[in-house]
Amino acid sequence: MAQLPGAAVDFARFLAGLTARLDRRSGWLAVFLERDPDGMRACLAGSELPPWDVVDALLQDLASDQGAAVARTEAAAARALHAAATAAHDALPGAAAALAGRLDVMLREQRYAAERLQELTAHRATATTEEAAAALDVDLAWAEDDHRRATARRAELRARADALAAPAAPAPERPAQLAKPKKRPRGGARFAGIAEEVAEPPQPPAPVAPAPAAALRGARFAGVAGPAEEPAPSRPDPEGAHAATGAVARLHALRAQGRGGEAHVVLAELAGWPAPRLPLLAAELHRAGLEADWATLLWEVAALPPAGLVAAADALAAAGRGADARQLLRQGVARPVPEIADALRLLTGDGRDRQARALAGAYLAVRSPEDAAGVARSDPDRLVPLLLDAARGVSEERHWDLVHAFRVAGVLA
Repeated sequence: MAQLPGAAVDFARFLAGLTARLDRRSGWLAVFLERDPDGMRACLAGSELPPWDVVDALLQDLASDQGAAVARTEAAAARALHAAATAAHDALPGAAAALAGRLDVMLREQRYAAERLQELTAHRATATTEEAAAALDVDLAWAEDDHRRATARRAELRARADALAAPAAPAPERPAQLAKPKKRPRGGARFAGIAEEVAEPPQPPAPVAPAPAAALRGARFAGVAGPAEEPAPSRPDPEGAHAATGAVARLHALRAQGRGGEAHVVLAELAGWPAPRLPLLAAELHRAGLEADWATLLWEVAALPPAGLVAAADALAAAGRGADARQLLRQGVARPVPEIADALRLLTGDGRDRQARALAGAYLAVRSPEDAAGVARSDPDRLVPLLLDAARGVSEERHWDLVHAFRVAGVLA
């Protein structure tokens, strides 16, 4: 490490300190250690720089373990140190060629992930049993995650490469190109971008069309309202539309100037906006070619407290963005068992039964019956009926699997 730039050493020390505070057997840290141990070791040694989404995922683990306030404090330091380390790595000899090589790898990763996503979507549409459909839902969640991760990392690498090339190009002529980068989501399987070469897949398929809001039915997405569940039409919000346009213009300008860290701060702020404005932001971001910033924003919204998470999913589904609503809930339930249990108890205790059912249904769609039993154990009288009711909406098989897991765990007679 002594031969590395000082900023890279500083960030590696920060990362080592962060991971030392986390449980290596759970959360995203466990995923990274299991699926890319070499990449994680390289990042901890300082010889590789993790994509920002990896750092952000570890901060999410920290929030789960030690609270959101602690994670927010660490996030500020993490952003500054990561930005400095990025600049240091990109100042090394051969950085431009290395970034170009990684961009090529990431393009293939992105294409492969898109192909996998379309393949699984087709299988899901023709699933003949509820059990098969539930299993494919889990695979789809990971495939969607992989695709967003590859898209985000390609954008991050693209922004770094553009920053290196900036002196050779007049500033007013880079915005159209810089509108294309797509930044990080969390999750996924690999550190793609630190990844090894992969086999060249066929050309990418046509984009998967988002599912309509009306397709979100049953207890699995209870409360994620489609048109039938939200009789009151959304009202025009000229003020919200104007605010969304202004926010996206700010993001575009920051991206054009290579100020990715500040752009991320803006996205974190936007996650706290009122839920009805989220579809407006989605439309503006896609119109501006900032699709990956939309993926990043979804991840930030997924970290909101449960009531805000469900309100955001409701707003997206009501606006016809059913696929985004589904994904938001899937991301939102990627939390430790105790946090999900606390959230369900809070929602039911406050009389917000619809929100509790939405969260429980999304949780059961992607987590094991054993995990659900762990949730129920904290308050069987309140949570067992809620989870069993949600399981019936997934499938009869899932319901009976849950009954069995509850009996094994001793929370159901």
